[in-house]
Amino acid sequence: MIRYTLKCDRDHAFESWFQSSAAFDTQVKRKLVTCPICDSTNVEKAIMAPQITKKGRDRTLSEPQQSAATQSEPSSTPLMMTQEQELRAKLKELRDHVTKNADNVGNRFPTEARKMHYGDAEHRAIYGEASAEEAKALSDEGIDVLPLPTLPEDRN
Repeated sequence: MIRYTLKCDRDHAFESWFQSSAAFDTQVKRKLVTCPICDSTNVEKAIMAPQITKKGRDRTLSEPQQSAATQSEPSSTPLMMTQEQELRAKLKELRDHVTKNADNVGNRFPTEARKMHYGDAEHRAIYGEASAEEAKALSDEGIDVLPLPTLPEDRN
């Protein structure tokens, strides 16, 4: 794993971990890396010493061997910036609100959304599953759809 210090085109700095340098390059190229502060996808590596963790080892390659006294001291660096924690909390709150107050129609989402849009069903709040192609088709028909926010802990 590699930890990079990143910055967006608005000069917001943040850190993120990647499986490899190639994984970082691929994710940036696909616009999957976003600034947690402004949501910009124009992200690049900031000047820093990358931190690489080797499997089965306690220390990283960029860190010198530390004494036992230094290793036992807790780090004062927060794992997440306060702004990122607040953003994640807001996204979780939004998602929880939708899932509590709307009907989960599962993979029938595109069909149900069309029925409501064309007046064949009563309008109500719904959420569910749609492929990227189905979501694009709905959008092309003038049906507004948005994805529910996914948080990193959802992928574990």
